[in-house]
Amino acid sequence: MLTREENDLLTQTGPGTPMGDLFRRHWIPALLAEEIPGADCPPVRVKLLSENLVAFRDTDGNPGLLDAYCPHRGAPLFFGRNEESGLRCVYHGWKFDVNGECVDLPNSPEGETYKDKVNIKAYPAFDAGGIIWAYLGPKDKLPPKPTFEWFDMGDDRRYLRKYLLRCNYFQAIEGDYDPSHGFFLHSTLDGNNSNPGNRVRGGNRLNSFLNRKHVEIEDTEYGQRHTAVAAFGEGTNVVTVSQFFMPSFTGSGISGPGVYSSNMRIPIDDESNYHYRLRWSYEPFSAEQVQEDKYGGYTYPNQIPGTFLAVENKDNDYLIDRVAQKNYSYTGIKAFPVQDLALVEDQWGPRADRSLESLVTSDQNIIAVRKRLIDAAVALMEGQEPSGPSNPDAYRVHTARMTVPDTMPIPDAVEQVKKQTAGVVKTGVTSN
Repeated sequence: MLTREENDLLTQTGPGTPMGDLFRRHWIPALLAEEIPGADCPPVRVKLLSENLVAFRDTDGNPGLLDAYCPHRGAPLFFGRNEESGLRCVYHGWKFDVNGECVDLPNSPEGETYKDKVNIKAYPAFDAGGIIWAYLGPKDKLPPKPTFEWFDMGDDRRYLRKYLLRCNYFQAIEGDYDPSHGFFLHSTLDGNNSNPGNRVRGGNRLNSFLNRKHVEIEDTEYGQRHTAVAAFGEGTNVVTVSQFFMPSFTGSGISGPGVYSSNMRIPIDDESNYHYRLRWSYEPFSAEQVQEDKYGGYTYPNQIPGTFLAVENKDNDYLIDRVAQKNYSYTGIKAFPVQDLALVEDQWGPRADRSLESLVTSDQNIIAVRKRLIDAAVALMEGQEPSGPSNPDAYRVHTARMTVPDTMPIPDAVEQVKKQTAGVVKTGVTSN
């Protein structure tokens, strides 16, 4: 368990907090690119790390991320006019470009000279992988832009959706490093033979989560590498290698053969976050995979139109079906991610008090990720900058899984699978 002080350090990400400062040393998703779909489009509200902001694209299509309020008298820029390479406040006409410079101040005779002394808080932003990325940290610490492998993939090899989660960001992350919960939470009562996850995973693998023989957790420049070896059927082991990417990205998640996962939980504030749920592949998705992602409803739950909230949500008890729970599935909740949501959105509330918990051996991965984040935040407080953001190619790794004979020595099997996680360093696409 954590002390309450450690828990506060882990979960609080607002301005001036240690974990907030750590997040602000990284490029993080601010919104989907499609939310500001074109040049001079309407601005949209964004809340990120407890800061109220507004996003827009200028006339050249460049994304901008500004303070939500005009520095003149605090008028909301959400209602602003996006025109001629800037966002103009409709209260008194002050206009700002994507860099936060005031380019017009028309309501005062000294405006032509005074505007050069006025600016608004603006954060660097760029467009990649279907996401608008933002850097909220000190200007003199601006790192290179990230170069994740999936940035290189076209829309036919990448599927992305954003969900609103009403809990702390780390509450959502922990489930990705909880190997035993899948055997219970995501199971069906017939030994998983009819589990809808089988069509996505390419077979029934849930039983292996309780049969782990070997676990390795290694700190890396990008975060951590997690390796597990588990008994799988008769005479075989399954070896899995996955990653935790600082500050809040994981490589875990349900996906099929040749498809990689990425879950990015970005704090809105300390009691809510956005989950960017990504699946990508080196090869174009098949028609069946596209059908599953867009319309299957198991990997990507349906959303209430015009929102990022799943149809099955906290307000309706995730549409739990008690008859199905008695006769078919362990939870009676339909979709795989919603099963997780039902359990993580209210763990002693939306921001769990981890001083109350009783941990066991199967929680060792969760403990390790917590420690990695807390140690990095404390190190930054002491003046030690994180090295990962300055080396974006270190993040070009992905998950890997292999089934091997149980006669193969575990160190040999682990080494084979680790080699498969390495991505392509140079920009471009290749087959793995």
